[in-house]
Amino acid sequence: MTEPGERRRRTTSTTTRERGVRDARDAARRAADALCELIRHHLEGVSAVCRSEDGGWIVNVDVLEVARIPDTTSLLATYEVELDPAGDLVRYRRTARYRRGAQDQ
Repeated sequence: MTEPGERRRRTTSTTTRERGVRDARDAARRAADALCELIRHHLEGVSAVCRSEDGGWIVNVDVLEVARIPDTTSLLATYEVELDPAGDLVRYRRTARYRRGAQDQ
């Protein structure tokens, strides 16, 4: 037990605690960072985040693939990014490509 005014020492190291994905927001950030590093396209946003069956995460990341003028004719793509429970990239694939100004089907 700690004396009044003393701080209690943490029992888990910060590297161990930060290694796993904390929540959906953390999964989205890690997936977007990993994908953009690999494909070198500008991040537009994250459109979906969900848990996978193995405890990892599946994240849909939207990127700008071809910038055009006017902006409504630019080509965007959605990539499905899979992370393991630790937050490491397992795989990714492009699932859609579309014009920015195109209406949803």
